[in-house]
Amino acid sequence: MTEGAPKGLEPKGFDLTTLLAERGAERYELHTRYLNHQLPRMLHTIGFDNVYERAEGAHFWDADGNDYLDMLAGFGVMGLGRHHPVVRKALHDVLDASLADLTRFDCQPLPGLLAEKLLAHSPHLDRVFFGNSGTEAVETALKFARYATGKPRILYCSHAFHGLTTGSLSVNGEDGFRDGFAPLLPDTAIAMGDLAALERELKRGDVAGFVVEPIQGKGVLESPPGFLRAAQELLRRHKALLIADEVQTGLGRTGDFYAYQHEEGVEPDLVCVAKSLSGGYVPVSATLGKDWIFKKVYSSMDRVLVHSASFGSNAQAMAAGLAVLSVMEDEETVAHARATGELLKSRLAALIPRYELLHDVRGRGLMIGIEFGRPTSLKLRSRWTMLQAARKGLFAQMVVVPLLQKHRILTQVSGDHLEVIKLIPPLVVDEADVDRFVEAFTAVMEDAHGGGGLMWDFGRTLVKQAVANR
Repeated sequence: MTEGAPKGLEPKGFDLTTLLAERGAERYELHTRYLNHQLPRMLHTIGFDNVYERAEGAHFWDADGNDYLDMLAGFGVMGLGRHHPVVRKALHDVLDASLADLTRFDCQPLPGLLAEKLLAHSPHLDRVFFGNSGTEAVETALKFARYATGKPRILYCSHAFHGLTTGSLSVNGEDGFRDGFAPLLPDTAIAMGDLAALERELKRGDVAGFVVEPIQGKGVLESPPGFLRAAQELLRRHKALLIADEVQTGLGRTGDFYAYQHEEGVEPDLVCVAKSLSGGYVPVSATLGKDWIFKKVYSSMDRVLVHSASFGSNAQAMAAGLAVLSVMEDEETVAHARATGELLKSRLAALIPRYELLHDVRGRGLMIGIEFGRPTSLKLRSRWTMLQAARKGLFAQMVVVPLLQKHRILTQVSGDHLEVIKLIPPLVVDEADVDRFVEAFTAVMEDAHGGGGLMWDFGRTLVKQAVANR
């Protein structure tokens, strides 16, 4: 008993294992009551309300010991898979070190070491700002571009996704995310690849920069060949900046360290990364930029904190990032992602002539889009038309559900109202995982083209749900 404590009120401490054992079964009820109540409702509706007990690498397991293949990677966060031993050890080590972290009035070594390691992969860039999330990395780039150029407006691409905080939402090309949150910043969308539109906006003289995903997450749409290089030349001519959003595409996802590196001669002024840098543990983001931009933003001691983040550069995040980059080098993760992605993409593309509902397979590395489209046969066409009339995107949802329920493979559609599934698995998936996915996907396509069975029954359920939500 602690001295001075009333009898019967001895401190009991905190035991996470006990808490999860006692309350873990309430997960969906707790979420419904205290968090986003629509999430459990959606999961129940589409049959994604599984309970997973543990995870490792590209797999996780339920309470019955069933193995699931993860082809989603937490929307790209789990680049090295779950619980990589090197990242785990780094986090144990940094906690055990009891560092004097976040004093705000010293310079710890870990942020400088991580910046140095990141910049080694980005030789045309000079400095780094560390934040906590992808949207914060984009917000940083927007602020820096505006201040460095003295101009107010940012250009972005239609259908882009750059985040959901107010600044990044202003350059989000999807109306579904923007609706109801106006007024936003006065930024302007152009179509991906439309150089004429880019030049027309630049000629107005008020553009600070152009932010672009080299491969758009929504729909997995690549920038056209030569577009980034030509855009860069236009921007430089008009004294505006090229901002590459590599939050999802960066750190090996597309088979190169950055996706913009697939196009020779492209050297963005600012680059945003996040997701995989975390190792799946500690939120971290980085905005990399040229020396002159940082020196203009932080132009004097009076401006030393003009842009900062409360938890930016914290020791745990920096340790995770350093461990991730070390693993990527030691395990040659980028080359592995390139080779495994090419294998997966080629095997899926080979199925296109076989299935009329399968229209395209595209992407780079382990960022692959599978697009479905209108079939030619009368029976399938009538069913397709029924789904499209209710809500575009229902067929893709019809595919991801049996992949999970029958084959224990987690995937998801690449965006609302799109008939596209996006595969962004952990970069550690191997040939056996590719075999498993292709076999399962082939089985689902066989069922869909068979014209009956549980898949189309589920389709009718989705149609009723879509109509009810109108």
